[in-house]
Formats: sequence, C-alpha cells, structure tokens
Amino acid sequence: MEIDNIPSDVLDRFRTGCVIPAMPLALKADGSFDEISQRALLRYYSDSGAGGLAVGVHSTQFAVRERPGFLQELLTFASKNLDEWNRPKAVPFMKIAGICGSRDQALSEAALAADAGFHAGLLSLKDLKGRSERELLDHARAVAEVLPLIGFYLQPTIGGMRLSYSFWKGFASLENVIGVKAAPFNRYATLDVIRGVADSERADLVSLYTGNDDSIVSDFISPFSVKKADGSVVEMSFVGGLLGHWGVWTSAAVRLFETLRKVMDSGESVSQDILRLAAEVTDMNSAVFDAANGFAGCIPGIHEVLYRQGLTESPRCLNSEEILSPGQADEISRVCVSYPHLIDNDFVAEHLSKWRS
Repeated sequence: MEIDNIPSDVLDRFRTGCVIPAMPLALKADGSFDEISQRALLRYYSDSGAGGLAVGVHSTQFAVRERPGFLQELLTFASKNLDEWNRPKAVPFMKIAGICGSRDQALSEAALAADAGFHAGLLSLKDLKGRSERELLDHARAVAEVLPLIGFYLQPTIGGMRLSYSFWKGFASLENVIGVKAAPFNRYATLDVIRGVADSERADLVSLYTGNDDSIVSDFISPFSVKKADGSVVEMSFVGGLLGHWGVWTSAAVRLFETLRKVMDSGESVSQDILRLAAEVTDMNSAVFDAANGFAGCIPGIHEVLYRQGLTESPRCLNSEEILSPGQADEISRVCVSYPHLIDNDFVAEHLSKWRS
C-alpha cells in the first residue's frame, strides 16, 4: 500500500526495520545554534547505517519551540543536509518530525514538516493530558490528514499518560498511520500496544518500533503471538527501534541491530551471549539516561557522550542549568570501559574531520 508523502523505497525500508536515532540539538557554549556540529551529527547518523532520523523530538529538546521560528529552521536544516549527504549513496532514509501540542499547533507543525520534506510525524500526546481517548484519536486523525503518522507511547515518568489497548487498536486503524513507537517502559503497557495493533486489521501496515530504552534487546528478540476473536493468530514483532539512546554510539547500535536480526531470522534459540548483551545495553542506557535520578540527566547524558567523541563542541542544553546529575559522568565512563564493543569511538575518530568539514 502506497502512502502519500513517502517514496516506496523509504517506506519499504521502514517496514522491513532499521535503526532510527532521535537527533540531539547541537549548541555552542553560549547557547547559539552550532551548524557545524549539527551537520556533523547528521552525517554521522547516515554513515553509521541508520535508516532514518527523528528531529524535533524529546532528544532534540521540546523547548526548541519556545524560540520563534527555530523549529522551522531546524527541520529545514536537517532535511536539506540529510538529502545532500545521502543523495550520492542513493540509500532510502526516513525523515521523521516530532509533532506536539494542541490541535492548531500540531497541524501547524505537521505542515511545517511536510513543507521541509519530512516523510512522517512522530505524534506526542503529552500536551493533551486529561482528554478522553476518543478526543485523542480525533486529534490524531486530523494530523494524519496532513502528514503520515507514527504513534508515540511515552513513559509517564517524563510526561506521558497511560493509553489502553482500545486506544492503540483505534490509532492503528487510522488511515495514514504507518507505525507505533512503544516507549512506556512497562511490559504490560507494551503488550497493550502489540495487541491493539494486531487487532486493528492493519497489522501488516503498521510497523512496531521499540522506544523502551530499558529493554531494547529484549524487545527485538521477543516474538509475539496474538490470538484474535475469530481464532486466527497474528505474529507480531518489533522491526526496528526509534530511540534517543541510539543518538549515541550509533554505528555500534547498527551492528547490534544486525546481529539481533540474524538471530530472529534464523529461528534458533536465543543464546546466553545475546541475553548478556541485553543486560549490557540496559546498563549503558542507565548511565546515559540517568535512570538513578529519575532520568533527570537524560538529555545532558546524550550530549556528554557526543562531546567526549568530538562530534559537538559543547555539551550545552537549551536550558544552561540542565546538566549532568552528580556521579553521572563517572557512570558514563564506567560503562564505556565495561562494554567497549557497544561504543564506536574508533569509527567516529576515523571520520570526524570529514563530517565536520
């Protein structure tokens, strides 16, 4: 099935499954936009083998919307530079824009994203807390008329809300919905998403992407069988990941993803080595996302890794007071030493001058 706004090869790659990082915002020490570092990050993600990128999402910092015109500038910058870098490689690459706010704001952001050349929107509902699920679905339906949508189940710890099986069944049933990012950090809630999509009659058109940073590997190696009311069984799986965690050490994430895909395609039993990797990746995420402090340092943690690698010239966040939590820098150093196979410092060092040129 064709989807307006998305080239068939881009949609095929998305449905087959890929690594999609959430893009951090590169700033100079004085808080101004750092075009050189931002361009380097875009090139890094592309050359790492990512199949797409999400811009204007949580990792980009929702506060970009508080600077007049900045979201539009950022979307245009990212789209243009990705197209220029990817064109010679002729590799399909999905450009996803974060969509936030009330109806008017969401429609405006969807239109901005479409005009900038983005293929789909990742719809955040965090600003609509207190609305009924019917109202949330009406909201999604209206936005999907402007831009193809990916649903976003955001964990309550950072602003999300609990959404039922019925909501996800209704959401997946909407025309122009192409996927769902499940990131409730809750296995029960994740199963609600899977069952809802399976029962929507569009299970073959709605791709599941994990955003569960605490169980990335586990999501990929878990097949799900959903028995429908008529007795038929739908086999579901997470085909890819759309993750803030994959905004760092991205080429290592692509290697890991390819390893896990081979495991799933083989149909063989999962080895102890893969289960060990699952724990290691979660430990890495815990350090970067500052799980010990309720994720207070998740954005600074991402920036710290990129700054250490030389991809950015400053670890600055939009809010200059948003910094690493006490002890977080040491935790990041610890996991880098403990799991060298999950970082990509050598890859970055080899290409950094080219990306920053």
